[in-house]
Amino acid sequence: MFRATVLTLFPEMFPGPLGLSLSGDALSRGVWALETKQIREHGLGRHRAVDDTPAGGGPGMVMRVDVLAAVIDAAAPADDPRPRLFMTPRGRPLTQARARELAQGPGVIILCARFEGVDERIIEARALEEISIGDFVLSGGEIAALAVIDACVRLIPGVMGEEASGVEESFEAGLLEYPHYTRPRDFEGRDIPDVLLSGDHAKIAKWRHEQSLALTRARRPDLLAQPSSASRRR
Repeated sequence: MFRATVLTLFPEMFPGPLGLSLSGDALSRGVWALETKQIREHGLGRHRAVDDTPAGGGPGMVMRVDVLAAVIDAAAPADDPRPRLFMTPRGRPLTQARARELAQGPGVIILCARFEGVDERIIEARALEEISIGDFVLSGGEIAALAVIDACVRLIPGVMGEEASGVEESFEAGLLEYPHYTRPRDFEGRDIPDVLLSGDHAKIAKWRHEQSLALTRARRPDLLAQPSSASRRR
C-alpha cells in the first residue's frame, strides 16, 4: 500500500482536498494511507521551540536540525524504504515521470518547512530529496505536499476509473495533452472538429497527436528539446 507521512507544523491542513473526489474515495477504501506528524511535538523547552536565529545573521528564523532529525527518526525508522522528500522552491521540479515512480513505490515521507527554511545539515544527514512544484514561493511546504501526494495517488491502480485516463495526459508522452470536446456539438458558433465525429480512430489518433505537438511547440518548447522527445516529433 502507498503510505504518505507528512511532517508539518499544521497537520490540520490534511487531508484537505486529498479527502475529496478520487483520492478521498480511495483513502476511505484503504487503497492508500495518510498520516501527519506534528513537528512541534519534538520541539525544545516549555514552548516547544522548533526554530532559531540564522547563523551569520539575517531576517527570519530557521528550523533547527536537531528538532527535524528527531521528528524524521520518529516517523521513519532507518529501515523504512520510503523516499524522504523536502518541499522547497530550490528543489528539482516534480515531473510526471517522478510522480509515477513514487506512485509505484511504498509511499513517501514529506517534510514541510516554514519560516526561512531548514538547517542545511538535515538534508544530507537524513538523505532528503529536494522537490519543487514551480518557480514561486509559498508560505510553507504543505500546499506543495498536497500537490505531490495528489499527483502520486491518482496513478495508483484502482484510484482512477479508467487506466487509459492516466496514460493519455500531459507529460505522459513528453507532450502536452490534446484538446477535449463533448456535447453540445455547436456552442456559440464553435463546432467540435469534424474529425472527432468521423468514427475513424486512426484519423482521430493522428489529429490528437498533431494537436499535442502544436500545443507543446507553442507553450512548452523545452519539452521537445529533451532527447526522449525526439521520436515523438515525427
